[in-house]
Amino acid sequence: MISLESVVIVLALCLVLSVLSYYFKLLTANGAVASFVVGLLIGVLGAPSWLILLILFSLLGFIVTKFRISLKEELGVQEGKKGERTYRNVFANGFVPLLFAIGAFILGEEYYTVMAVGYIASIAVAASDTVASEVGSLSRKVYLITNGEKVKAGIDGGISLEGTIACIMGGFVSAYLGWSLIFAELWNPLVLILGAIGVIGCMIDSLIGATLERRGIVGKLGTNILSMAAGALIAVIIWML
Repeated sequence: MISLESVVIVLALCLVLSVLSYYFKLLTANGAVASFVVGLLIGVLGAPSWLILLILFSLLGFIVTKFRISLKEELGVQEGKKGERTYRNVFANGFVPLLFAIGAFILGEEYYTVMAVGYIASIAVAASDTVASEVGSLSRKVYLITNGEKVKAGIDGGISLEGTIACIMGGFVSAYLGWSLIFAELWNPLVLILGAIGVIGCMIDSLIGATLERRGIVGKLGTNILSMAAGALIAVIIWML
């Protein structure tokens, strides 16, 4: 049951995050509004702990986005003009997690755990992909995931050693934070599986980027949604087995 206290907490967190994100030019105006709406829905329909994980993911994304932003601008690989993200980015990264929050609300306590597992997995994929892209965009040695051909940084489907290391760190850290926040356990072996799924989802993102996205079949944001959905689906299947 949704309590008034939890709604007030979620509302306050979403408002502060959106205002600060816009003030520090991490999100555009429409991005800040979208962030508020998505965060509010996830926090209310899922749980405040779900929102906190989303906030931590957002902070991680903002940090790696601003990392060496001047160089990224020189190379032309930054998000937006100064690293800011729009409502499209917010919905791309928030769509799948929101579906699991809705599922948790509709299906109730009996399916809460499996919905939470899918939610954590989707965030792990998003975190892995975000840090991999932002760190990898500065690499001098980038290779196409499908054939190993050397390509320029920022090319769809390109992977690098630095980006892969960041991908692994992002996946496992976000999986651990998600599990500890949502299930209030300092450790569980499933964290390793969820972390690995985050990495796998990032690689799926690169595969889609190197194939469907480069052919114009899907856009960058569609690639994000597909890879997050794939990672979450893998987690749900493993949990139910």
